[in-house]
Amino acid sequence: MAKVPGISESEWKVMKVLWARSPLPSNEIIEALADKEDWHPNTVKTLLARLHKKKAVGVQKEKNHYLYSPLVSQADCVQTESESFLMRVFGGSVKPLLMHFVDKQKLSSADLEELKSILKKKK
Repeated sequence: MAKVPGISESEWKVMKVLWARSPLPSNEIIEALADKEDWHPNTVKTLLARLHKKKAVGVQKEKNHYLYSPLVSQADCVQTESESFLMRVFGGSVKPLLMHFVDKQKLSSADLEELKSILKKKK
């Protein structure tokens, strides 16, 4: 896995658009986010510039506009973010994380059976 940069919550929203479909010009990214976010177009362009600087997004010029594409995979970003969360909140230990979610979240019988099956396979 290549080095994955830290991505802010707002940047994640932009990356999700690009992971779903790319390459895209900024106007299509702005349009895709318009339904979910009340952001000025310049905000999206700033986020794209930050992601480009972090090497999370690549840019290529085509005719009279720039096309943006992710340089890091969603799976790699999820892995990096998960490890960071686990270290920050649970000191890197998976057991208290699982105990917390099993104790605090509503899990259906199917969820519990799936969790048991996953844990049994890990044994």
